[in-house]
Amino acid sequence: MNHSEIDYGTPRRESEREVTLEIDGHSVTVPAGTSLMRAATEAGVMVPKLCATDSLEPFGSCRLCLVEIDGRKGFPASCTTPAEAGMKVKTQSPKLQQLRKGVMELYISDHPLDCLTCSANGNCELQTQAGVVGLRDVRYGVGEKAGAHHCDLPKDESNPYFTFDSSKCIVCNRCVRACEETQGTFALTISGRGFEARVSPGQDQPFMESDCVSCGACVQACPTATLQEKTIIQIGQPEHRVITTCAYCGVGCAFKAEMKGSQVVNMVPWKDGKANEGHSCIKGRFAWGYATHPDRITKPMIRASIQDPWQEVSWEVALSHAASEFRRIQEKHGRDSIGGITSSRCTNEETYLVQKLVRAAFGNNNVDTCARVCHSPTGYGLGQTLGTSAGTQTFKSVEKADVVMVIGANPSEAHPVFGSRLKKRLREGAKLIVVDPRRIDLVKSPHIEAAHHLQLKPGTNVAVISAMAHVVVTEGLVNQAYVAERCDPKSYAQWSEFVSRPENSPEALEAASGVPAAEVRAAARLYATGGNAAIYYGLGVTEHSQGSTMVMGIANLAMATGNVGREGVGVNPLRGQNNVQGSCDMGSFPHELPGYRHISDSTVRGQFEAAWGVTLNPEPGLRIPNMLDAALSGSFKGLYCEGEDIVQSDPNTQHVAAAMMAMECVVVQDIFLNETAKYAHVFLPGSSFLEKDGTFTNAERRISRVRKVMPPLGGYADWEVTQKLAQALGYPMNYANPEEIMREIAALTPTFAGVSYEKIERLGSVQWPCNGSTEEAGTPIMHVGKFVRGQGRFIITQYVPTDEKVTRKFPLLLTTGRILSQYNVGAQTRRTENSQWHSEDVLEIHPHDAEERGIADGDWAGIQSRAGETVLRAVVTERVQPGVVYTTFHFPESGANVITTDNSDWATNCPEYKVTAVQVMKVMQAQHLSPWQKEFNRFDALQQELLHAAQHPSSPAEAVHGGK
Repeated sequence: MNHSEIDYGTPRRESEREVTLEIDGHSVTVPAGTSLMRAATEAGVMVPKLCATDSLEPFGSCRLCLVEIDGRKGFPASCTTPAEAGMKVKTQSPKLQQLRKGVMELYISDHPLDCLTCSANGNCELQTQAGVVGLRDVRYGVGEKAGAHHCDLPKDESNPYFTFDSSKCIVCNRCVRACEETQGTFALTISGRGFEARVSPGQDQPFMESDCVSCGACVQACPTATLQEKTIIQIGQPEHRVITTCAYCGVGCAFKAEMKGSQVVNMVPWKDGKANEGHSCIKGRFAWGYATHPDRITKPMIRASIQDPWQEVSWEVALSHAASEFRRIQEKHGRDSIGGITSSRCTNEETYLVQKLVRAAFGNNNVDTCARVCHSPTGYGLGQTLGTSAGTQTFKSVEKADVVMVIGANPSEAHPVFGSRLKKRLREGAKLIVVDPRRIDLVKSPHIEAAHHLQLKPGTNVAVISAMAHVVVTEGLVNQAYVAERCDPKSYAQWSEFVSRPENSPEALEAASGVPAAEVRAAARLYATGGNAAIYYGLGVTEHSQGSTMVMGIANLAMATGNVGREGVGVNPLRGQNNVQGSCDMGSFPHELPGYRHISDSTVRGQFEAAWGVTLNPEPGLRIPNMLDAALSGSFKGLYCEGEDIVQSDPNTQHVAAAMMAMECVVVQDIFLNETAKYAHVFLPGSSFLEKDGTFTNAERRISRVRKVMPPLGGYADWEVTQKLAQALGYPMNYANPEEIMREIAALTPTFAGVSYEKIERLGSVQWPCNGSTEEAGTPIMHVGKFVRGQGRFIITQYVPTDEKVTRKFPLLLTTGRILSQYNVGAQTRRTENSQWHSEDVLEIHPHDAEERGIADGDWAGIQSRAGETVLRAVVTERVQPGVVYTTFHFPESGANVITTDNSDWATNCPEYKVTAVQVMKVMQAQHLSPWQKEFNRFDALQQELLHAAQHPSSPAEAVHGGK
């Protein structure tokens, strides 16, 4: 067993004081507060246990871990007894053996003895401990022979991912405690008393009808086969394990991929993973089956027109064709007529190669990434104020926060593992401020409640942050010593004067924001005076016309109150995709080389020119919106798109689709025929995270390994495909493996200079900046002592109302977000059982607005904006405020982005997804689809038929709607 796989029984305790005691004759020194069980385990003595595990607080119910202590009567439980200096402890004696055997007899008398055919055989703690205590027979009999029993209780198989077999439950409470302590959902309880006590989801409901969110914490905590993954029941126990990193959100959870050969059996969160510390969510834990879904396209394909059938060809033919088309277009339309889009789902190494291909092989800087439509304002805003384009803290830092302000984010749904960590801190007493137009889970859920919910109108973030700053400055709450020591005095003086103006007061801005002035004042006072105050924000901050302004406003407030540069504070963007931070770091923006260095800097450019053997264009290239506009105007004709689905994810879908159709050669590299691939002329099979080596960088700047556990289904990992395309274009790339690519990244990027695979293997992960001036593992907390830019810079943040205003024609505001079970455009999660929780995008509407329109819960509702219209099923709820409607964008047929407009952030072109003026009306006709949805279905059916014809040339064409 590896050291990291040892279960110490109780959590590690932190203390400056140590105690020394004797266990079984051995001297042991541990931090004060450490349990006897953990002290014994650290000394190499494994005390029998069933209810104890080191991810949960000690409970002391199983009575197997009894010990003897010299000078004390009785047999205390080692899990609940803290070590004390001078103690002499025995973990084995004839009396302890007798007691443990007796306890085990009672457990086994009410437990089925089908061990050989049990799915937990080989990984059952009850079975193991029965052997440890030397149990050879059960005096009372088993099951019916013992009298009353639970051995014939029915199994609950309602959850698609795991079963609940109550007949095998030993009522150790580990699942209940995991749901409470680790996840924070409180979906499980113990019903009944005494012998009739049983674990119960909700009020004796099936799991799928309870509040369970299928995070897997209960399954992982269960010591028997009571809670068991269905894949283990079907496949059996794994035979080896590989540490890798989740490919969903920006939390970047570490997992053990448990394998049989190259077949994944299950994914278990790795307790030594610093981002997640052994916890997971439904997506990372269970929704990995998409990697081997029948919809995977594993052969390269080409076609002349998007109306033509696909033709399966060899890799050589596909790459040669793509390269010749790109060269043809450039010869005819100029060097800048083609470009590329990097992927926030691919590895750092793969993203680095795509931007290198664009700059070195295409000869331009027309490269962009999905961060353009999510966190590009973060890069700009934090760069301008603090000096670097990333979050300041580790996720663990929230454990030291006294006040947490969550702005425009919904961690419970979009970043659930961090959400659970945050809830735990709130249960311990930290105060919460929520700034969101919607009543998210954090506002009030089991055992937590926000001190303040600033339920602002969409589009008024800057008004609220300016009003809070006004309170801080005018009420004398600025940390003057911090500002004087660490910030630029001139910019502070200008900002301070600006926010102090009467027009920036909470009272003056109340009409605009809709937030009562008293609430704004109270929240500002709490943030400024409540101790360590941390801000976490999401796309509800950045996806606005003033997204960059709001990011700078957040940084201003944090600096003014001294809440940057130590544990428990900071400015923390919650990144949406697994490697969106890395895609930015790797130079995916048209104006920046890797490490956020401007392409116009001749010194920096010279370093890359020397390494790459080319002359680089010093002019910034086209952003994604510019590419689309240029395509419609006729000057942009070719696109290489790796691992992104801009047709579904970008705003104003009809505009995007028209631009795609105007291009002469679209090359898509992906694992499925996504919405963008339907407009492609070349399809290059991509690889999932299970099929490649490399690294991801999460929202806390943590660089973690991704490790290949199965061969690429298409034959090549994504980095190999990009390399071969570069070679076909005549530009030499000859890397043997991703480690070589990382060496080049480290050599050319100062913040990555100390990053290496060897170091990550040894330390588990590193955080950039990681170089000779940092600790070996990099920089957990940014801006300690001073800001990266030197002095923190305050920037005036004038509130400017969005152009997207309600009118008589469009009287409601639409805002968008995500849901727990689905991810981004849904290409992965829709091809898993996660759709049992969320099978369609719906429209949330307030009861008042619904009543005015005659809309009842479950009715079809038409939504129209100046950009387009679609139809969604209505959910009538008070989660949204009157005048605001809300939807998600996980299903392409929903057309959520048909409605969103091309309004964007003034600095970065990040789209204003969060504010769209709409009208909503009840749809009466039996055929409830909008004209766009009807056209979508027609086009989708055609593209599926064209794909089917290529894959099955001898069988009749039929529409295949994978996962929809």
